[in-house]
Amino acid sequence: MLIAKKLDRKIHRLEKKLARQQKDSKRRNASHLQIAKLHNEIADIRTDFLHKLSTKIVNENQVIVLEDFKVSGMVNNRKLARAINQLAMV
Repeated sequence: MLIAKKLDRKIHRLEKKLARQQKDSKRRNASHLQIAKLHNEIADIRTDFLHKLSTKIVNENQVIVLEDFKVSGMVNNRKLARAINQLAMV
């Protein structure tokens, strides 16, 4: 998940840059597209990790038990929200 953290910082920097750009300009549209691509890349990294992890768990264990969390309430906590979302629990 270290790669996702680096990309998250890059998105933060690009969004600050986007906020300072003039609206409806070509550069702003290009920056917006670049940010969307980074968001997509992070989503792909997370789904890939979840697929690999779930496959590993299924192959190594005979019994799997699921626990239901109230994630929506946990995400409301501002200090924990980013960490919980990065764990892809939502």
